[in-house]
Amino acid sequence: MDTPTLYTLPALPYDYKALAPYISEQQLTIHHQKHHQAYVNGANAVLEKLVKARKENADLDMKATLKELSFHTGGYRLHRLFWENMAPAGKGGGGVPGGEVGTAITGEFGSFDRFKKEFTQAANSVEGSGWAALCFCTITRRPMLMQVEKHNVNMHPSFPILMVLDVWEHAYYLDYRNDRAKFVEGFWNIVNWDAVNQRFLAVQKK
Repeated sequence: MDTPTLYTLPALPYDYKALAPYISEQQLTIHHQKHHQAYVNGANAVLEKLVKARKENADLDMKATLKELSFHTGGYRLHRLFWENMAPAGKGGGGVPGGEVGTAITGEFGSFDRFKKEFTQAANSVEGSGWAALCFCTITRRPMLMQVEKHNVNMHPSFPILMVLDVWEHAYYLDYRNDRAKFVEGFWNIVNWDAVNQRFLAVQKK
């Protein structure tokens, strides 16, 4: 049996100081190098456990194993999307969405302000640790909001994600302590709408 390809920690598309003052260098460094790396390591450990069990024809608790794999792969993928949909304020980050995604948001929510309000409420009200996401339903062709608990609970199956916001405490505790709402408010200054629009255009082609 071939050794499977493993996950690796992706490099950030900007340096660790780039998102300040909304996300500090220290906060971003720890989030990326410690927390994201932990999901990389966790996913790889499960993959290696599966390979070992198959080689030895050994039994596994598949329910527990696949739940653990989903948690770590979800953490890996959501973090990767998160880094990509941010940019330094005033240098690609912030403002209002343009392009086709801006048109779609306005068409669905009535205005950008209404979308921003609903997304903010979704982020602030996630139970426990989780994410707020803008996704796209390929059946109705409508952008939708999604709350994700942990990394893998309440996901809409097969809905492509256009933008995510990490509201686990590890995303903001050094900068904002327990003030999630202030972190969410700051996020709007560093959203990379060009990247979100590129994802939206790619989804449309599919």
